[in-house]
Amino acid sequence: MIDDLFTIPCTTLGGEQKTLADFAGKAVLVVNTASKCGFTPQYKGLEHLWQAYKDQGLVVLGFPCNQFGKQEPDDEAAISEFCKLNFGVTFPLFKKVEVNGRNAHPLFIELKKRAPGFLGTERIKWNFTKFLIGPDGGVKRYAPATKPEALKAGIEALLGNS
Repeated sequence: MIDDLFTIPCTTLGGEQKTLADFAGKAVLVVNTASKCGFTPQYKGLEHLWQAYKDQGLVVLGFPCNQFGKQEPDDEAAISEFCKLNFGVTFPLFKKVEVNGRNAHPLFIELKKRAPGFLGTERIKWNFTKFLIGPDGGVKRYAPATKPEALKAGIEALLGNS
C-alpha cells in the first residue's frame, strides 16, 4: 500500500513531474488550496510551517482546486503569481486538480482512503483540507478550519522533535 501513495505522479506549476517518493524520509503536508476562499490567508501559515521546518524534513505541497465555490478560477501562472505576491509562498505548488468525483486526482483518492474525514466519509468538504503524511506512509487528516500552526505538534512528532 505504501508504494501506491509514493509513486503517484503529480505535475508542478512549472511542469515538472514529481511523486511523494521524491520526498522520501520527510514529513509531507499536502493541502488543496484556493486563491479566493475565506481560508486563503492560511497560505501565510503554510509558508511559515515550510520555513520553520523544511531544514528538519518537512515538505509543504499545495494543490490548487476549483471544485469548491469556483474559488480557484485562474490559470497556473496567475495562481503562482498571486501566492508569491500576496503570501510570499515558496513551497512547491502543483497544477490544479480535482479532489472529489470521477476526475479526482489519484493522490487525493489514496489520501482520502488512508485518512477518511468525519464519520468515515472520504469526500473532501472544502478548500484547505490538509493531509500530513509521515515517512512511513501514515496519514492524518485535518479540516479546512484547522489553522496551519495547529499542526506543529504533529509535524514535530513526525520529525522527532517532540
